[in-house]
This record gives sequence, C-alpha cells and structure tokens, in this order.
Amino acid sequence: MSRTITTRAATARGPHIGWKLTELELDPPEAFEVRVRFHASGLCHSDHHITAGDAPVRFPIVGGHEGAGVVESVGEHVTRVQPGDRVICSYIPACGTCRPCSEGHQNMCVKGRNAGTGMFLDGTFRFHKNGEDFGGFCSLGTFSEYAVVSEYAVVPLPDGIPFEIAAIAGCGVPTGWGSAVYAAGVRAGQTVVVFGAGGVGSNAVQGARYAGARDVIVVDPVEFKRETARTLGATHTFGAAKEAHDFVVSHTWGQLADHAIMTPDAVTEEMVNAAVLMTGKGGKVTVTAVGHLGETAVHLPGGLLIGYQRQVRGALFGDCNPLYDIPRLLRLYQEGDLKLDELITRTYSLDEVNDAYRDLVDGKNIRGVILHEPEA
Repeated sequence: MSRTITTRAATARGPHIGWKLTELELDPPEAFEVRVRFHASGLCHSDHHITAGDAPVRFPIVGGHEGAGVVESVGEHVTRVQPGDRVICSYIPACGTCRPCSEGHQNMCVKGRNAGTGMFLDGTFRFHKNGEDFGGFCSLGTFSEYAVVSEYAVVPLPDGIPFEIAAIAGCGVPTGWGSAVYAAGVRAGQTVVVFGAGGVGSNAVQGARYAGARDVIVVDPVEFKRETARTLGATHTFGAAKEAHDFVVSHTWGQLADHAIMTPDAVTEEMVNAAVLMTGKGGKVTVTAVGHLGETAVHLPGGLLIGYQRQVRGALFGDCNPLYDIPRLLRLYQEGDLKLDELITRTYSLDEVNDAYRDLVDGKNIRGVILHEPEA
C-alpha cells in the first residue's frame, strides 16, 4: 500500500527569486491518480515565466511540466498504467470523455483547468511542507524526484525511447510541431515564417518542413539558434523581423508569406504586428507563445485583417491530442523523420536548475533537460 514519502524538488515562492531546492512530503495517490518517479524533466521557457513574474500562478509551486519516468504506485480505479510502467507526462491531461475530448480536442480537456495552481480537482494538494500546500505546475511538478499526477496526464512510453527525449515530447515537441501542422495548417509549397527558434520554435520548423513548406524562414536574434534551425529544416534565417520582411517581399514576388508562427520566449505587440504585415492575402498568424503579464500582444487595426482576409489565432499544445500525437511523434523520431536528440543542448542535475535557466535566458540552449536519475 502506498504511503507518504519525501522528495526533493525545485520550488518557487514568488517571482524574481529563482528556484529553491526543497524537501517536501508527498502524499500517496488517490483514486484515478498515479505516483511517478521522474528520470528526466525538460526545462521549458514556460517555467521561467513563473520566476520572471509572467505566469499567473499560485505560490508556493513546484516547477516543471515536461517529465518522463516510471510509475511507482497507483490509486484506485487506475486503468491506463500500472506500477513499473514507463510514462511521459502530458501537461495537458486527456480524460477522453469531456466535451472537448469527445470532439477530438484533447488539448482543451476540462481536467486541465488547475494548471496554474497545481490543485487537484477535489480541491486538495499532494505536495506539502510543515502543513503548507505546494502545487505542481500544470498539476505535474516534474522538477521533483517524485510527483502524484492524474491518470489522465500520463501517456505510456515504449521501451527504447530515452527518458530525456520522452520528457520534451510532453510539451515542446508537440506544441511546436502541432502549431505548424495542425493549428496553422501548413500545406505543401507554402511560405512559413517562424518567430523564435527555441525548444518550441525548432519543432515548428520541423513540422512546417515535414508538411511540405517550400520556404521555412526563421526570425531569431540568437545566432546559435538560427544555425541550429538550419539543421532542422529552416531554409532562410534572419536576426530581425525587418530583414525577414524585406526578404519575404522579394522572394515571394510580393505575395508575402502564407503563415507566421509565433514561438518566441515572450510574444510582443511589435512581433505580432510584424508577423501580420509579413503575411499575404488569406494568410494566418498563429500565436503559440505567451506574452509578458499585463501587456497586450495583439492590438491591430481591423483593416489589416479585413483587407487581406488575414487570420490571427491562438494555439494550445499545438492543437495536438496527447494520447495520439505523442506516440506518433516518437515513432517519427524512431524512424528518423523527426530530430529530437539535436534539440537537447545540455543536461543538468536538479541542483543546477538556476544555472540551466541562466543558460536559457542567455540563448545557450535549444532545450536543457534535468536528469533526476541517469538511465541504466
């Protein structure tokens, strides 16, 4: 029978003070819950938004929402996995029965409504310290050695996939890939501009190229990221939007781009306006990245949309369905059609989490990964 255990975790008590390593008590899993021992956790920019003050979360919170590991124990009525199973955690749960899930939109499952608090659907928490409740970001908390998560947030992981690869397949890979393939709907022969070539944008590049785009144009101020984007399928790269705009005008004979996909570290009004002006008639701007808290990123004259019949839309998890698309993308990886090893620039220990985010902010990483426990 499961019991309360202790676990080391990177926690935040507020913005602008970084992550602190804390020993927490972790409850056993309740009904429809599982306890996971994490082997790897991706260092996504969304977690940096917590410590930067751009994420409206409840504090204190355990960071991390990209994770892979092994099921340690399960609560009552769990059927999806059993102890000993290898799993990926999806930061978007998929219950399979709510209205969005039944309509094929698992990325909007109603069970994901507590992402910013980490509270379970019954109003309780599983992480504690001295009587104080800690939430897990996106109801996960993968910056902990162990976490209790909903059964609906785990996806079985086939043997042969390294945990560090599996971890980033829980968010960055499907979010970027799906932003191009599903949300934008890139088709063969089209021209696509991707703003930001980090852990999400790199996969938008791969998704656009796999969908058949003729031109995949990357805008990113960091030379290292532009160079990496070329190895992943980008056809042209630029450090600034003005340079990309001038190229798009010339290269498309004035027709402009079919799509602009927004995957920077933080989307701004200036970026969105540049993206709209870079798209032609019937073009679409897909906004995947979040902006700075309190700032308006989409503020446009209606004529810019009406005259060219442009669209601006948001994308959550790239419109992907976790239970279908995560295994699908991992199979593409196994078959050599999706580059994931190349995305992991460096691995870190849990104690190095603040160093890892300094590297991310300095543009040194496409994706960093915490290794809680090296794979045997």
